[in-house]
Amino acid sequence: MVFPACVQCGTRQNPCRCKFVGPTLGFVAFVITGIIEWPVGAVVYIFKHAKGRRIMGHPARTVYPKVSRAIPI
Repeated sequence: MVFPACVQCGTRQNPCRCKFVGPTLGFVAFVITGIIEWPVGAVVYIFKHAKGRRIMGHPARTVYPKVSRAIPI
């Protein structure tokens, strides 16, 4: 089994200037919320296009950045 690992270099959030844990956990949270929200967004999109798009974009627009920024390592 391959575990996805995300690395973000060039950040000023820690002395090492690289982040590993935050982006990786952000990606995992992104996938989990995407599995739940994308089908819901697709069903809502049938009736309300703008609301469906907002629901489907929520993991990338809100979840990943918040989790990634919350953990400075």
